[in-house]
Amino acid sequence: MERVIIYTDGACLGNPGPGGWAAVILTTSGRREITGFEPATTNNRMELRAALEGLRALAPGSAADLHTDSQYVRNGMHEWLARWKRNGWRTADKKPVKNDDLWRALDETAAAHDVRWHWVRGHDGNVENERCDVLANEAIRQGLAAR
Repeated sequence: MERVIIYTDGACLGNPGPGGWAAVILTTSGRREITGFEPATTNNRMELRAALEGLRALAPGSAADLHTDSQYVRNGMHEWLARWKRNGWRTADKKPVKNDDLWRALDETAAAHDVRWHWVRGHDGNVENERCDVLANEAIRQGLAAR
């Protein structure tokens, strides 16, 4: 089975503020770039949306390597998610998990695929990560211009 490569990034003007997300999806048959805008959000929510929408763009049962520059997303999927679920979507100090709506959706969507999660250093010359950053910021500019 072909492994799809996904790069994701989220951006925000202010935190909170208007935000954008982007995913670059690479397959043997080509590339696809998807983006989105939210008028009032946070950077972490945009990072989560980028990963979520990147995976939603795949056919069910796909194998994917998802690359994110967000430690929040990668650590959440690798280290925190199972504990949050066991604790009824509460953190170790019994507080509600922030952005649980997106974490729940990402968990469900990722479960439909074979996903390997990778962290890449942001703004460090990775061509596809840099492209996602440009796309996410363009989504913000376009979203604000359309208002």
